[in-house]
Order: sequence, then structure tokens, then C-alpha cells
Amino acid sequence: MASKFFDHGKIERNVTLLMVLGLITVAIGGIVEIAPLFWIDSTIEKVKGVRPYTPLEQAGRNIYIREGCYNCHSQMIRPFRDEVERYGHYSLAAESMYDHPFQWGSKRTGPDLARVGGRYSDEWHVQHLKDPRSVVPESIMPGYSFLADRELRTKGFGGDLTALRRVGVPYTDADVAKADEDVRTQATPGADAADLIARYPKAQARDFDGNPERVTEMDALVAYLQMLGTLVDTSKAAPKEQAR
Repeated sequence: MASKFFDHGKIERNVTLLMVLGLITVAIGGIVEIAPLFWIDSTIEKVKGVRPYTPLEQAGRNIYIREGCYNCHSQMIRPFRDEVERYGHYSLAAESMYDHPFQWGSKRTGPDLARVGGRYSDEWHVQHLKDPRSVVPESIMPGYSFLADRELRTKGFGGDLTALRRVGVPYTDADVAKADEDVRTQATPGADAADLIARYPKAQARDFDGNPERVTEMDALVAYLQMLGTLVDTSKAAPKEQAR
């Protein structure tokens, strides 16, 4: 039927006409795909429980990126039966909505870490980071024992949170003002963390590296790992959805 309106032979022999019609077709398709995005508030559906990182968790995430952990560990469980059975409920887009940049990854030399939080003790993580083969004999991961000896910077985190707020992370003025205090509070055993937890629900406050005398980069990295996958209650998802 289209041949009644278009002489395909003529179009195919005329490069200029073919290019113009091709551009028009692509433009129409682009408008159909892109235009609706201007009339919706967000392309990501918010999920209950998702919150910005605490300053200590954010510091740990920065260390995770600095040391290149994302090169061997992804943080995205795909909705396939084998992945769900091994790693847990498939990842939700909202779980990465405050990540700049996200840590989905492209390869897995090591296991996916999207839901590693709470699967192992702090002691296990510390030992694994110091000497991976002491807990996983077949591991080829390098050791990061130096993290336990490096003091974590505990000043200037307000600037970090301010920068993240500028790209859409909803940190409040109180979060920014108390950022440095929050870092020390979350990593200090016995500290009053009530206000911290009120602003960051499900935040875990304790000594993470086994050395309560100081706050180290190991504290920050373990705090970040122990948080991954713990904010959203995936147990409420239908079993049939988890198996897909």
C-alpha cells in the first residue's frame, strides 16, 4: 500500500532524497521517545526506604571507587533466576538514584555486591580486605590492609554533601551542617546516634574496623559495604517476581 504514495526506486536512487526522508523518520521517532519525558517528574519510581548515604557511607563509597573495586564487582542483580538465587532480589532502579556515578559495573571477577550488606560480620570484611585468601582461599583480590592504618578525613564533609545536593541528592541543611559530626558519631561506639539515625533511617552506628580508638578508612569502607542492599525491604515482593 505504501508503494501507492512512494516511488521506492526513485528514493533509493536519489541519495539526497533518501537522506532527507531518513532524517525525518529519525526525528519523528526521537520526538515520540523523548517528548513525554518533559511532562513527567521522574523516570525512576521512588521506593520506600531509599535514602542518601550518610557521610561515613559516602566516604566509604569514595574509597571503594578510588581503589577501583567497581572493576571487579558489579552492583546490579539482573532479573534472572540464577542471579536472584545466588545474590538475592534483583536490583531496583531507585536503589541507585542517589549514586553519582552508579556502580552497576560491567564484569564480575568477584561476586555482585548489591546486597552484600549484613551477609558477613564486620570482622569478616576487615579480614577479607586485609588478607582476602585467609577467608576465601581461591580469591585473586589484592589486599587492602593499609586502609586500617589510614586515618579517615573527618573534616570538610559538608562540602561533599553540598556538591551532591547540587546534582539532586536531597541532603538537608542540618545534614550538611552536621556532616563532620555524623562521620565521627557513626564510627564511635557508645556515641549518641539518635539524631543521625532519625535523619538517616537504618544507619548502622558502631566501630566497624575493630579499633575504637580512631576512625579509619577501613571504618568507612566497611560501613558502606554493610549498608548495600539493606535499605529496601525486598521480602514484600511476590515470590514469582523474584524467580523471573
